[in-house]
Amino acid sequence: MRIKFTPILGLLLFLSCHTRSTLTPIPPDVVTETTINDTDDPAIWVNPLDASKSIVFGTDKKTNGGVYAFDLDGKIIESKTIRNIQRPNNVDVEYGFKLNDSVFVDILAFTEREKQQIRLFSVPDMQPLDGGGFPVFEDASSIEERLPMGISLYKSPLDSSMYAIVGRKTGPLDDYLYQYKLTSDSGIVKADLVRKFGKFSGQKEIEAIAVDDEKGHIYYSDEGVCIRKYHAEPSKGNEELSCFGGKYFLVDIEGIAIANYPNGKGHIIVSNQQLGEFNIFSREDNTFVKAVNLGTLKTDGCEVVTVPLGSKFPNGLFVSMNDERNFFYHDLGKFLERPE
Repeated sequence: MRIKFTPILGLLLFLSCHTRSTLTPIPPDVVTETTINDTDDPAIWVNPLDASKSIVFGTDKKTNGGVYAFDLDGKIIESKTIRNIQRPNNVDVEYGFKLNDSVFVDILAFTEREKQQIRLFSVPDMQPLDGGGFPVFEDASSIEERLPMGISLYKSPLDSSMYAIVGRKTGPLDDYLYQYKLTSDSGIVKADLVRKFGKFSGQKEIEAIAVDDEKGHIYYSDEGVCIRKYHAEPSKGNEELSCFGGKYFLVDIEGIAIANYPNGKGHIIVSNQQLGEFNIFSREDNTFVKAVNLGTLKTDGCEVVTVPLGSKFPNGLFVSMNDERNFFYHDLGKFLERPE
């Protein structure tokens, strides 16, 4: 029988032969304990009093899911783990949210897809600040377009305003992302929609979102096409600044982490999911730098901090989701040089 060669067949044949990295893997310093269901996305909270006691948060995305808290040895901190969350997807942290004139707290935000809302908790005491949750995409035309996935927090360097940028499982070709301003009046927190923005190719989906607070840029993965870049400040408009990097990925463009260094230097680290690698781009001009293999399988989310976290992670910490219900920790110096 003669088999007709088609583009889809060609892609399947290519994937069957090229689904693992040929780069030498860099083993993790720590592998966390496993979650119950399906890990997805991490966030890192740096303890300002003792960085060696910082916390890694990671989502476990099923109906009986949760946001797990891990110490720097990868052990689950049960007292700071949030359970019984209905499909939490992505998670992020931000520092110094103003609750009232005299109280500022660090916050953790994550999407709860099956309840069509985002959640907000204080860190590290893990107290809910949202009255049970903030609905999102309320004006969408279907339930499917109201299911949130990605989230990233932005603290404006102009006036310290705090925002949540939220993506969804599926949506229109324009205005795919919504940006909500987080405010508090005497401890009562609100999330008010301030803008809709962001192109979508219509291919695959958009999940990973990351914000560079200092430069004021939002990056998100239009998974089958490119990494898209926009202004984070609503007043600067909704024009797309860049659509880059697509040619360096095998199939899906996934998690994004921003390694910030002084004077605008640093890197954008993005998961090349099916190849088992991470592509690294310049933070300054978004040009491709290199690819690395950190040993993870089918990585969705990742996160990075560049400050030392004690003797175990003296160069900063990179955390990546691994498709075996856990997360990998790497000292950042194992694969990334600190810019001069």
